[in-house]
Amino acid sequence: MSDLRDLYQDVIFDHYKAPRNCHELADANHEAKGHNPLCGDTITVYLRIEEGIIKDAAFVGNGCAISTASASLMTEALKGKKVAEVEPIFEDFRRMVTEATTAPHPELGKLEVLAGVREFPVRVKCATLAWHTLQAALKDERTPVTTE
Repeated sequence: MSDLRDLYQDVIFDHYKAPRNCHELADANHEAKGHNPLCGDTITVYLRIEEGIIKDAAFVGNGCAISTASASLMTEALKGKKVAEVEPIFEDFRRMVTEATTAPHPELGKLEVLAGVREFPVRVKCATLAWHTLQAALKDERTPVTTE
């Protein structure tokens, strides 16, 4: 189990040091801002949606390793998905990082590397900030999202 935990930590660190899709998206047609006052994380999520499909997703912000890795992994996971698929993915992710279970979550793909966050409840807000901001972007909410 230690080897798997080490691998997960390596993936998280990689996405923190070299986040994917970390840039403004010039042709975004949905965006929202989010903030985690506890940790100081800030994020803007950008989406380009065409005919109900997320064609592109990106983010910019400043945050801790968990927040940045979560946003990076999230944007990778969303590209090509139907908007209708987002809510079930978010709910699976939320359950994975909050509920005390050891069951694997293969349906989440690489996002499963964040499962260990549930052992550190204060870090759950870091892991879910991008996801809450994503939901606000999908609804075109202009008020910044907060984890408080």
